[in-house]
Amino acid sequence: MTKTYALIGDPIDHSFSPALHNTAFLFLGLDCTYIAYRIPKGELEYGVESLKKINISGFNVTIPHKVDMMKFLDDSDTECKLVGATNTIVNENGHLKGYNTDVDGFLDPIKKRNINTKDSDVLLIGAGGAARATIAGFAKEKVRRITITNRTRERAEELIRFAQGLGLESNYLEPQSAGEVTDRYKFVVNATSVGLKGIGCPISTRNITKETIVYDIVYVPVETPLIEQSKNQGATIIYGWEMLLAQAMKSFEIWTGKPAPYEAMKLTLLGRF
Repeated sequence: MTKTYALIGDPIDHSFSPALHNTAFLFLGLDCTYIAYRIPKGELEYGVESLKKINISGFNVTIPHKVDMMKFLDDSDTECKLVGATNTIVNENGHLKGYNTDVDGFLDPIKKRNINTKDSDVLLIGAGGAARATIAGFAKEKVRRITITNRTRERAEELIRFAQGLGLESNYLEPQSAGEVTDRYKFVVNATSVGLKGIGCPISTRNITKETIVYDIVYVPVETPLIEQSKNQGATIIYGWEMLLAQAMKSFEIWTGKPAPYEAMKLTLLGRF
């Protein structure tokens, strides 16, 4: 019997997840399929009930439901509890268990490059859900301090408290000043959507050096303005597609118990750009 998996969220029409997972199922000869299922804000409860009715085997959760989905879980992993959000669900006869693969997905490209994070200073741009997963990841890897820059200070203050609760030093920096002091940080991470479709750069890059590691979680285009400008400054670059791929592979492994086919999924993903 074919197992069905899905992505829920809104909007989802530009998602790469169906192509990624269907390639992986095909590559390993698994009788599984993956669909995109649009659930608008405010209709999550109804949507989740519908998925249970068709006995969905599992699903990914994207914007705007990652936090609200926590209310409908019967069980969740440590990362979910830590971040307060879920992006991967397993359904066992109506019993829903939530996982958060964004945390390890974020860390994966850093580990692949053997970059030492211990005691580093991080400049984090943004204070949304992606920023929380980033902080949780860096806390696991024992960085020293995370400086948060964000348009609204209130949101940033919330995340500063979150980071401090995980044992990190944390402080706020005005977005205008952030570009002036990038050379003080080992990591500069963009966790906002600025740069999407190639529009805009979240901070000035003129003080980024070749010692800086610039990680942009935006993956369309592959070369965002932040990445392009930082490359010209000689920085080490980590691409958004690497995180996307790593968290998708982790979801796949949770669902199937099998190692995800990295090369096949990577080729499918990069082929989409």
